[in-house]
Order: sequence, then structure tokens, then C-alpha cells
Amino acid sequence: MLDMRFVRENPELVKENIRKKFKDAKLPLVDEVIALDTRKREVNTRANELRANRNKVSKEIGALMAQGKRDEAEEKKKLVSQQAQELADLEAEETVLAKKVNEIMMKIPNIIDASVPLGKNDEENVEVQQYGEKTVPTFEIPYHTDIMAAFAGIDKAAAGRVAGEGFYYLMGDIARLHSAVLAYARDFMIDKGFTYCIPPFMIRSNVVTGVMSFEEMDAMMYKIEGEDLYLIGTSEHSMIGKFIDTIIPEEQLPLTLTSYSPCFRKEKGAHGIEERGIYRIHQFEKQEMIVICKPEESMDWFHKMWSYSVELFRSLDIPVRTLECCSGDLADLKVKSYDVEAWSPKQQKYFEVCSCSNLGDAQARRLGIRVKGADGQKYLAHTLNNTVVAPPRMLIALLENNLQFADGKYSLRIPEALQPYMGGKTLIEQA
Repeated sequence: MLDMRFVRENPELVKENIRKKFKDAKLPLVDEVIALDTRKREVNTRANELRANRNKVSKEIGALMAQGKRDEAEEKKKLVSQQAQELADLEAEETVLAKKVNEIMMKIPNIIDASVPLGKNDEENVEVQQYGEKTVPTFEIPYHTDIMAAFAGIDKAAAGRVAGEGFYYLMGDIARLHSAVLAYARDFMIDKGFTYCIPPFMIRSNVVTGVMSFEEMDAMMYKIEGEDLYLIGTSEHSMIGKFIDTIIPEEQLPLTLTSYSPCFRKEKGAHGIEERGIYRIHQFEKQEMIVICKPEESMDWFHKMWSYSVELFRSLDIPVRTLECCSGDLADLKVKSYDVEAWSPKQQKYFEVCSCSNLGDAQARRLGIRVKGADGQKYLAHTLNNTVVAPPRMLIALLENNLQFADGKYSLRIPEALQPYMGGKTLIEQA
């Protein structure tokens, strides 16, 4: 969320940013919020005048009563009474205006970084670099759920009976591999100096609206009926929310945290080959990383964070590439974002496995996350987040890139980095 003063003083810049994101329908919001803010400030000025006058007259009434001038005192009391109704009306209007201004400000996109390429949607995202040789299989690779089934590792039919579509049971060595990936990712991030955390898996509505746009909220979040609670779609939400309404001493920055959690998502509109199987599901587990830092350090951290994902995937012998999200593909709160995509030998294309985002001070402004500098001045922190691994997608990449076929049977090579988490196993073999 932008600062209202910034919008007031730079309306054309804000509108140009909206155009860059190809969200022209939001252009009228700029003039609308400026008009509402102007009226709000007028109301506030008049209300303050009435409050000051009330205090002044109250003192005068006291002085007149002390002097025995009761009639003059009563006249002033009538004036105070008349102005009290005007003040009450103004205060009610001020509350309504403040709510309207805040609602609109939450819909106006954050200012994107100057380096972000212009484009309408994800089809115009820009490849930054590829890492590792793309696997070209010498045999036909089955669909990922069929690979799992070959190792007696998945039961979607039972999950469908228990919970419906978008759920699954993982079994045996495949379930163990899933847990191994998470454990390895946890230790990988701890070795990078991040503090490990297991956060709450539910958050209140003020945290939800603090960390994401209304559009994302509607598309993703599950609401707990009868409670002011939502199931988290990613632990970034509760991790950033941990610092709501806090003032962080500057010397404690940066705060670097890595968190494990289950994640729950509606996944509205999911369809197609990538949405079958376990690519898009309603429940999964994930290792996340977040950073809270000084504004001048956020871009350095942004580049560190996505590079960690590349390093982790390459340590598991999975070819990846980084893709810069164009202006039209950025969510409203984001300043800059990279996707890390893994190579799918089955589909002979890359698919998203990590998303690294710099949100500038947008989340900090919404949540009231401030930093107290050495000079005693307070300023808004910058927040960043990135997926370490989300095993459903990681498993797809891991299975496809490490699958072997000989003598009519499949086997799965376990990358060296994961072997300690698999009891020393180097291979999963088909029965």
C-alpha cells in the first residue's frame, strides 16, 4: 500500500504505474481517493477547530462561574452544546471517509521497480538464466502420479472419498521422500543463517489484508466459519504477521526466518495437465523464507533469496531457470518478482516451483512494521519472501529428473544430498 501523501503529491506517477501494470480500470481510483482524502482533511481541520474551541470555552465558562457571571456562562454553554452536535457529525463523517480512503488505497498497486520489464501477463515474462543441462529422456516418462503409483506411493482415490478432489495420500518411500525434501530444505536454510520457525497455521483477517491483495485473498484463502480466522495459504502470511504493530530496533535487522507449514488454497480456476495430479492441490506442505530488512538492503536480499532456490535445486540435480515477472504479472503489493522454474522431462518445458518477491514497504505499511533507527527516527521496514521448496511440485521435478528404467522396471535415484534423510538409501526400486 502506498503512502497517501505520496499519491496526493504524485497522482500522474501513480496513474502511469497503473498503466504499466495494464490495470486501466483502476485509474479512476487515484482521483477518487484524492478527493476523499481532501474532504477527510477538511473535516479533520474543522473538527480540530471545534475541539480547540470547546477546550477554550470550557475554561472561559469556569472563569465566569468563579466570577459569579452565571448568565454569561450559560450562554457559552449553549454555544458548546450547539458545536457538540456539529463535532459529532464531523467525527462520524471522518470515520466513514477514513474507511473509504483505506479501502481504495489497498486497491492501488504498489510502485514497481524501474527494472521490471513491461508486459501484459505471464506469457511476457523474461528468462534471466538457465542452470544445468535439460534432461532428454531415452524412455517415455510417465505422468508424475503414475510414477508415484509405480512405487506404491500415492492413493488419490481414497483421498477423494475422504476429502474430495485436490487431496491425496502419500505412502511408503514416496511419503518418506516428501519428508526428506522438507528436512533437507530446512537444514539448507539454517546453514544459510536463517532462523527456523513453525508458525500458526491460522491467521486473523487483519493479518490477511496486511499481507495480500483482496483479489489474492478471494482466490486463495479458506475462511473458518464463525471465527475471525483464515487457514494460511503460505507461511509467509503468518511469518510477516508475527511483526504486526511492532517497532524493531535497527541493529536487529535483517531478520531472516525460514518456516515450515501446511498450506491451504482454493486454487480457483485450476485446470489442464499441470492442474491434474498433485501440481495444484488444496493442501500441501512447504518450506518458506522471509526477510525483514532496511529499505536500502532489500534488493540485495532479493537476489540472494532467489539464488538460494537455484542452489538448492541444483544440489538435487534438477535443471532450473529464473524468470523475471513482467509488470502485468506482478501482484499489486509486489515491487519485483522472480520465479524459479524446474525442468520437466515429461513435458519438455519448465514449470514454476518457487516465487521470490520484494514487496518494498507495502506489507509493513499495512501491518505497522516499523524500524527505530540509531538516530531515534522511525521508518517502515521492507519485506521479502521466497519459496524454499513446496514438495508436491518439487517431487514432480525430483521424480522426473531422477527416474530410471531398465529391464522393464522403474527405479528412482536418490540425490546424494537427500540420502542421509532417507536412511542412507540411494535408490527406490519398483516392486
